[in-house]
Amino acid sequence: MPLTSKLTKYNAQWPVQFEAEAKRLRPIFGNRLVAIHHVGSTAVEGLAAKPEIDVLVTVADREVLDNWKDCLKLLGYRRGGDIVEGHHFFKRDVGGVRTHKLHVCEEEHPQVRRMLKIRDHLRTNAEDCAAYAALKFRLEEENRTGIAEYLVGKSPFLDDLYDRCDADE
Repeated sequence: MPLTSKLTKYNAQWPVQFEAEAKRLRPIFGNRLVAIHHVGSTAVEGLAAKPEIDVLVTVADREVLDNWKDCLKLLGYRRGGDIVEGHHFFKRDVGGVRTHKLHVCEEEHPQVRRMLKIRDHLRTNAEDCAAYAALKFRLEEENRTGIAEYLVGKSPFLDDLYDRCDADE
């Protein structure tokens, strides 16, 4: 079973696509918006990735999540399964192709720190970036059941990477 998208080499347009999406999303969260971050593999220059822009929105609180869901739906997003408690996930497809993944968390949620730490480490560590790319291509090639299998396969590497980042502090 294929992944949501095929892995491709890095595309210099990914940061531009992120900025355009951040501009579309910013008004939805209003004064509760803390920050919008480009995360995931498309945020790491030179890293191969599924061409799906990961956007992390941090908010002061999530009390109006239901209102945001309605507004996000107007922008083409639909609710996905939450990653963990308090990490709200949305996805956007255009023409049947996944283009964006949106993560909404309160600013102090542990996933915010994790996503930013991993991104920042991969941006500055060529060896880990290359190892991660090789793992992703291997997992794509071996994949038989779809995206869940791929994500489970990446987890030990990312967990180890995050633990090493934490230990370095």
